[in-house]
Amino acid sequence: MHAMQYEFTLPTDYDMGIIRSRVARVAHLLDDWDGLGIKTYVLRERGVHGSPVNQYGPFYLWNTMEGMNSFLWGGAFQGPVDDFGRPAIRQWTGLAFEEGAVGSSAAYAVRRRRPVPDGVELAAFMTEAADETGRLAAEDGAVLAAAAVDTRAWEVVHFSLWAHDTPKADGDVFEVLHLSAPGRDDLPRGRQW
Repeated sequence: MHAMQYEFTLPTDYDMGIIRSRVARVAHLLDDWDGLGIKTYVLRERGVHGSPVNQYGPFYLWNTMEGMNSFLWGGAFQGPVDDFGRPAIRQWTGLAFEEGAVGSSAAYAVRRRRPVPDGVELAAFMTEAADETGRLAAEDGAVLAAAAVDTRAWEVVHFSLWAHDTPKADGDVFEVLHLSAPGRDDLPRGRQW
């Protein structure tokens, strides 16, 4: 599993209805994308759920590098680049993935990024991150949870989807506009090592 996210931070007076309309128009294009586990079309609005910004920030869990590369270099990613500019893309190696009890209806997402502190024992820290994924997925209202690590920046990201607007996770809260999940059933469950 490979995780990926890019963000477009928009002006404070930006009409977020433009993003909602865009997603309604194009989201179905990835509903059957080869190699894609899930893509969440998510946004944050300034002043909602504590967000300081207006931001569109799709989050992906990939089953294959070929699927991800086909998306990035095969033309599909050019649309957002043409409309908003070329963003920095964060990428993380998968640590764990767990399904929640709720099923596929996701209304909110939570992303929490945290550094891997210097001096920690890496195996114990990553095991704790994987265990946190299981804890999040077991919470009431959880749709799914994932954890991944960026070994260049030494950062762990936890990403979870929730069926209601009171997620039981800490981090940046996003509204889910659409969930494409062509390979969700193929995402490996549990710890990834």
